Amino acid sequence: MRWMVTGAGGMLGQDLVALLRDGGQEVTAHGRDTLDVTDLDAVRGAVGGHDVVVNCAAWTAVDEAETAEAEAFRVNAVGAAAVARAARDAGARLVHISTDYVFDGEATSPYAEDAPLNPRSAYGRTKGAGEWAVRAEAPDHLLVRTSWLYGAHGSCFPRTIARLARERPSLEVVRDQRGQPTWTRDLADLVVRLVDAGAPAGTYHGSASGSTTWFDFARLVVAADGNDPDRVLPTTSDRFPRPAPRPGYSVLGHEALRRAGVAPVSGWDERWAQAAPTVLAAVR
Repeated sequence: MRWMVTGAGGMLGQDLVALLRDGGQEVTAHGRDTLDVTDLDAVRGAVGGHDVVVNCAAWTAVDEAETAEAEAFRVNAVGAAAVARAARDAGARLVHISTDYVFDGEATSPYAEDAPLNPRSAYGRTKGAGEWAVRAEAPDHLLVRTSWLYGAHGSCFPRTIARLARERPSLEVVRDQRGQPTWTRDLADLVVRLVDAGAPAGTYHGSASGSTTWFDFARLVVAADGNDPDRVLPTTSDRFPRPAPRPGYSVLGHEALRRAGVAPVSGWDERWAQAAPTVLAAVR
């Protein structure tokens, strides 16, 4: 099976490409320097001959998107449409990565895969538009939403918290946002398992199981880095206003995975314990 990965230079893309190659798969890896996903002709030329296309390419600068929504839309929606159309025309299966930001964050129980979209930020709007494009252009798609991603190959919450805890006697972290910290390696593994299982086309949630707050996650991060978790102090989101609103509740349900016979990623805390040495090693 021949795979193509866009956004291969990103945190998820690097782990996915490594996982596929370690598994003996043939992989073509494209970053922004080798493929403009908004150029349909270029994407068509790149997709030809592949069996599976995983679109990890995205504008992920959440705050910057508030003043650059057109640019974010170009990557997250126009680019998604181009990749989806090219995959469809080539007869390749498309896996498209999306986000919890397509929801409003006001729920009190896990979002179902078919819950109505109601994004509150420019980033969320552009990713929601990308989802619409994928569904319209590529019927044989696997649309995989995730949340609170972290990994060893890019800027992420655990690496930032570990660095700050080394530099400061204390740090404040919000306790009023709840979600599912998800290791990029686990999401990469889930993508492969969905494809290998021949999962039905549709929307799936690729987040770790369970949930926590940024504050409680930060305490585990600091402890894993060998520092005192009591140096992490709780605060609220209104103390740290940001250009883009953050969802207060980003917990995603996994019923579609279970219906497809694919096991969800296990508990976020168990997976963090496994991930911590690799992720935090990159801080040093």
